[in-house]
Amino acid sequence: MAFSSFWKYWAPLSLLLLLSYSQTARGQAVQAENVTVLEGGTAQISCRLQNYDGSIVVIQNPRRQTLFFNGTRALKDDRFQMVLFTPRLVRITLTNVSVSDEGGYFCQLYTDDTHHQVATLSVVVPPEVPTVEVKTEAVEGGEVELTCMSPRSKPPATLRWVRDRREIAGVISQQENGKTVSVSNTIRIPVERKDNGAALSCEASHPALVGQKRVRHYSLDVHFAPTVKIIPPQGILREGDSLSLTCSVTGNPLPRDIQWSRVNDTLPERAEKTGNILQMSRLSQSHNGTYLCQAHNNYGRAADHYTLLVYDPGAVVETHSAVPYAVIGGILALLVFTVICVLIVTIWCSVRQKGSYLTHEASGLDEHGEVQEAFLNGNDASQGKKEYLL
Repeated sequence: MAFSSFWKYWAPLSLLLLLSYSQTARGQAVQAENVTVLEGGTAQISCRLQNYDGSIVVIQNPRRQTLFFNGTRALKDDRFQMVLFTPRLVRITLTNVSVSDEGGYFCQLYTDDTHHQVATLSVVVPPEVPTVEVKTEAVEGGEVELTCMSPRSKPPATLRWVRDRREIAGVISQQENGKTVSVSNTIRIPVERKDNGAALSCEASHPALVGQKRVRHYSLDVHFAPTVKIIPPQGILREGDSLSLTCSVTGNPLPRDIQWSRVNDTLPERAEKTGNILQMSRLSQSHNGTYLCQAHNNYGRAADHYTLLVYDPGAVVETHSAVPYAVIGGILALLVFTVICVLIVTIWCSVRQKGSYLTHEASGLDEHGEVQEAFLNGNDASQGKKEYLL
């Protein structure tokens, strides 16, 4: 009877306590937050608690290794640090993050029923400054093939070639390297001598760069055959003067061996060669001749010539003094020739005019004879005269 009374008293109270405990246990919860971080940076992994009553909280990495057990380190990795443990928030940090750290981190709350949430860690890998690889050599009149490469990024970087603020279309390819991606952009462009030294750039853009770009600058290196030009001195060279000839040479690569020579003869003994300069002092007639400058590289050869004529000052003065006499002689000869021509024409015209006068005079005598004959014939004279008059 006594047991029956005890049970009737405690049964409702025990049921009430059990229901209250169940509601408290069911009321506990945990929430996790996803995290995105740059490679090499620091990630904060947070677990938010609801109605926490002191139950066990465990944080595990993507390989389900326990990092912390109720705030106590369980894995020897100093990159992980417990920075906050409160009834509402548990937070750890991970320094020097790499792509191998990516994955889901488990926030687990052990009560009568185990509760867990996963915080996903995503690692972004921005591209480094791209590199440029020359696939084919640039030779005048041909094509050059250039490849811009970004060996590692996540997500894949965007590469483009630019020249004079204009994009050059290329062939883009991607290759996965584990969790990162290698990207390349290859172009082929024709080149001429004038393109040597032209500036190109390869630009890499990426969401992690926040509008900025990683740029690699490149200058075209176009190979071409040399050109040679001798720069001559000004004025007349006389005996005793000095001569300096400069051989201007271009080419890529620039020829290093520049050769001076004299056509069909050796260089004078006093000639001095210093690179592209040929110098001669105390010039004389023996220095006369044609001088050659020659240069070559792997893509061709070129030459230019200069003809040296050393004047004798005495001969120059004599020549100058003889010039006025020659001019005067020529003028006199022209005048004599003109006078002779005028005389010939005058004589010819005079002879022609005299011949014409004699012809008319003879004609007049014939007519007079006819009149006289008609008068001597009497009657017939009147008729003859009439006929004559007619």
